[in-house]
Amino acid sequence: MAGELSMSPVMQDALVILGAAGIVIPVFARFRITPIIGFILIGVLVGPFGLGTLVREIPWLQYITISDPERLQPFADFGIILLLFAIGLELSFNRLWQLRRLVFGLGSLELLIIGSISAAFFGYYSGMETTSALALGFALAFSSTAIVLPISGTKSPVGRAALSMLLFEDIMIVPIIFILGALAPNADGEGWTALTDTLWQGGLVILLLLVIGRFALPRLFSQAARTKSPELFLAASLLVVIGASLATAATGLSPIVGALIAGLLIAETEYHTEVESIMQPFKGLALGIFLITIGMSINILTIIGDWTNIALAVVGVLSFKAIVTGSLLKMMGARRSTAAETGVLMASPSETTLIVLAAATSALVIDSETAQFWQIVTAIGLTITPLLAKLGRSIARRVEPTPELPEEDEHEARTIIVGGGRVGRLVADMLQAHDQAYIILDSDPDIIDRAKRGGYRATFGDAARGDALNNLGIENAPALVLTMDEPVLAQRLVSKLRGEHSELLIVARARDTDHAASLYRAGASHAVPENLESSLQLSEAVLVDIGVAMGPVIASIHEKRDEFREKLERDGGLTEKPKLRTSSAAADG
Repeated sequence: MAGELSMSPVMQDALVILGAAGIVIPVFARFRITPIIGFILIGVLVGPFGLGTLVREIPWLQYITISDPERLQPFADFGIILLLFAIGLELSFNRLWQLRRLVFGLGSLELLIIGSISAAFFGYYSGMETTSALALGFALAFSSTAIVLPISGTKSPVGRAALSMLLFEDIMIVPIIFILGALAPNADGEGWTALTDTLWQGGLVILLLLVIGRFALPRLFSQAARTKSPELFLAASLLVVIGASLATAATGLSPIVGALIAGLLIAETEYHTEVESIMQPFKGLALGIFLITIGMSINILTIIGDWTNIALAVVGVLSFKAIVTGSLLKMMGARRSTAAETGVLMASPSETTLIVLAAATSALVIDSETAQFWQIVTAIGLTITPLLAKLGRSIARRVEPTPELPEEDEHEARTIIVGGGRVGRLVADMLQAHDQAYIILDSDPDIIDRAKRGGYRATFGDAARGDALNNLGIENAPALVLTMDEPVLAQRLVSKLRGEHSELLIVARARDTDHAASLYRAGASHAVPENLESSLQLSEAVLVDIGVAMGPVIASIHEKRDEFREKLERDGGLTEKPKLRTSSAAADG
């Protein structure tokens, strides 16, 4: 009838996904649970094995379910491409070169040992043909780039180890799939030729991308930046990542190789921060779509019908991979805690496992029933990866306990440092060097754990809540130091604390002179602009090392501080000239 609302299946799927994102992200964030689990559970619920089975009996369910997961696959693949692009943005060619030993040493050993031992197990105990056992063994050896790296990051020891192994696995996807095709029962002998062609053509394309990108990308983003248009900047970013992915895919290589190279090239330009921030929402949504498709592949009824074998398979794969990966890391000199945490985190199979299983099935290397069983095992492993991350951190604390610190009097007057990052730990070092009591407060449990392992006095808590500071005895604290790089929160805390404790010495880290003026107006005793102090220290080092006498250099440094004091007073509308040092004596010395 006229005016009746009709909706295409693609539009229905898009609304379901956007609705899922709108529910999962805030709800799971509220309970401090990673949304990864939420997206997978949503996939189970709205997929063809969940509420989708009831569409015939309850027709209106078609509007909140997804009956054909394959329609979402292109979006899920795009999510993986954006993830590798974002990883490239966080890296650089120099950093990647520094990781070469881990990538080609640890990464190759991990994949080879897990794959070959697994293949030997399946061939001996399950009676599989050699080709089938190799396909299954190496498929299960892969770990999830899409889930592991958002959890581990790339800068911690665990993140660097995981990144190295995952990079090598991503490089090896194409050769493994080609080899499976060449070894297939119906292979025509052209598989090895195709692999050779792909490798030399892909190498040539990668070389061209590196050369062209070095010269073209800075000019492209410079023009986009001059327009002051976020839309054009976004369009340029998508053009680069999609173009590079299509270029590598055209030669037979994985498109994620092109995405990673595009990210690495942009990381070498001064525009990488802007590109990273503008692409973040798209990466998160696309990754959510990928996780939903993983959930859709889980058939609860099949799991219930064969739960014993599936449970044994999941536990066996996770345990074996964790032991091998952890042992390799320990042999290569990693700390016990890092080896244990990384091993458990990397234990589950991967989205790549599903790709290899599909390729092996189409090549008649693995029968469909066996492939379906291990697809379910893989989906379960992906679902519980966030739980494995928590288990890994717990095991790491046990195998390498935090050092025991001498007991202290909780009522002792001590400086409270809010923020346990690099700056906060440096402040703690200086206080300890002068025998001054302190306590670090942070709301990130991982930061607190690292601080304790480093021998610092630290405790978990949210400074924005009054009881956290009260429990640490703020009424007796000689000073409160705010070191976190969160300008708005720092300003609110200063204003709140000045109203509650009028005599408290509050020293705050400021991002720049404008932020310092805001902190002074809020009631800070001292605000230290990090860009000012670093500039003055650089100037002092240069002048002294080129032969200028120390006395005149220090005098000029003080003069420059005075200029900034006057500027803060003038621009910030302050009633008196602020201090930029923690004591007038230090400033005069």
